Amino acid sequence: MNILKFIASFANDDLMQSKGSRRDSFGKISQLGKNLALASIPFGLSSLTNVAYGKIKPTPSNPIGALQLALTLEYLEKEYYIMGLNSGVIPTGGRDEKVFMQISAHETDHVTFLINGLGGVGSPNFVEKPTFDFTVGGAFDPFNNYPTFLALAQAFEDTGVRAYKGQATNLISAPDLLTAALQIHSVEARHASEVRRLRGLKGWITLNQRGAGMPEATQAVYNGEENIIQAGYDTSSLFGANAGSESYDEPLTTDQAVAIAGLFIV
Repeated sequence: MNILKFIASFANDDLMQSKGSRRDSFGKISQLGKNLALASIPFGLSSLTNVAYGKIKPTPSNPIGALQLALTLEYLEKEYYIMGLNSGVIPTGGRDEKVFMQISAHETDHVTFLINGLGGVGSPNFVEKPTFDFTVGGAFDPFNNYPTFLALAQAFEDTGVRAYKGQATNLISAPDLLTAALQIHSVEARHASEVRRLRGLKGWITLNQRGAGMPEATQAVYNGEENIIQAGYDTSSLFGANAGSESYDEPLTTDQAVAIAGLFIV
């Protein structure tokens, strides 16, 4: 499925099947990834997986590093939704199951797309999938408790939205990759909004509020969202701080994103 169709497939609740466009898109991005690899120095990517519990070494501040971080986050989301759907924790036969089946399909496609963008499996810049512990050593029980599953899904999607935004400056020198990342970013935003609504919340973040029922450990996802100054303009001046903060999502730095994801990586 071409990444340009992710948004349409989510809105229509129906996966596209254009094998030709998928092949063309993967070929173009994969070649760009290989070109970037030739122009770069190997980065010791084992640091992303061979790490102490809860820690990930930040990726480089360049296009390859941005894709490596994105792939790590997409690995996390892909595995989480597959495990959730297989666990039986999601109510079957209703809207919730349909939504998570669709989101899961998107995350799987994102992973494949980003692997190709890095030159494919086995390339110098390829990142192996980490080992995840979504219970965080037994602190959470997302695959037996549906409210917990929803809460972590919200945290992961909200993290993805802010993390992709935070990598935009690292992709400026690779316009094709920046375009692809922004297309994934918009889909992650739709996922985040949908999951929040399944939890009975508004589809956007207000100030730095994580929302009712969210574990305190997820607060790092929302810190900084209370910002109301954009390009020197006080966005609260017309409708108040809530509306001002809701109008813009703040980027997460690489360090912030890996700290959040690292909580779930063994």
